[in-house]
Amino acid sequence: MSHLTPQQLSGLRTALLQQQEDIKHRLSNSEQYGLQEAMRDNTGELSEIDNHPGDAATELYNRSMDISLLERDEHELDDIESALRAMDEGTYGICIASGEPIPYERLAALPSTRYTKEHAPRQSAPFTRPAEEELLSPPFGRTSLDERDDQNGSGGEDAWQIVESWGNSDSPAMAEGSNIGSYNDMEIEADETEGFVEPWENFVATDISGNHLMIIKGNSYRHYMDDEEGDYLLDPTRKGGSTSY
Repeated sequence: MSHLTPQQLSGLRTALLQQQEDIKHRLSNSEQYGLQEAMRDNTGELSEIDNHPGDAATELYNRSMDISLLERDEHELDDIESALRAMDEGTYGICIASGEPIPYERLAALPSTRYTKEHAPRQSAPFTRPAEEELLSPPFGRTSLDERDDQNGSGGEDAWQIVESWGNSDSPAMAEGSNIGSYNDMEIEADETEGFVEPWENFVATDISGNHLMIIKGNSYRHYMDDEEGDYLLDPTRKGGSTSY
C-alpha cells in the first residue's frame, strides 16, 4: 500500500504533467536549440575544417551549450515519463534501489525522482578529469620512483628534469625554490646529484688500480663540508682534525 494519500498523488501527477508539457513546448518551439542547422550555416562559413577552434570560439561554446541544454531536457522528459508510468503501475514513491518509501517532501520538490536521497545516483560531483591526470597527480604519479625504496632507476621526474635542463618559459617568480640565483637554479631539485647516489661519491676517488684514496676538493666537496655533512677528518683545517689520506 502506498504511503502517499490520493490527494498527494493527484497533486504530484498534476505537477509531472505540467512539467512534461513545459518541456515538450520548449523542445518544439526552440528549433531544437538551434541544432537543426549545421554550424557552418549559422556562422556563414563555407567550411569549419580549415579554421582554428579559436577563430570560432564563441560559436563553438554556444553550440556546446545548446547540446547540453537539449540533452538535459530530454533526460528530464524521460524521468517524468518513467514517474508517470510508475504511478499507473502503483509503484510510484518507492525507491527503485532500496525499496524504501520516498518521503513526500522529496517528491514534492522532485516529482520525477525514483530514488531516496541516500540512494540517489551521483551523490558527489562526477570526476571528469582527463585520464592522463592519473599519472600526474601526485606530481609524476606512478612514474615517480624517487620515493620508492625498491627502485633507484630513472623515472618520470628524472625525464622531466632532462627536458627542463634545456630551458622553459618559466620566470624566477614561478620557480620551485625561493632563493634563485640564476636560471640554472630554477630546475626541479636543481642541486640534485647526478651520476652518483651519495654526495661524497662525487669527490672521493682512487687511482686506476683502485688504490691511493684521494679527495678532490671541488664545488661538491665544499658544499658537502659547508652543510656540515662530512667528517672533519676529511679536512685538517676544520675543527683541528688531521687528514687520513
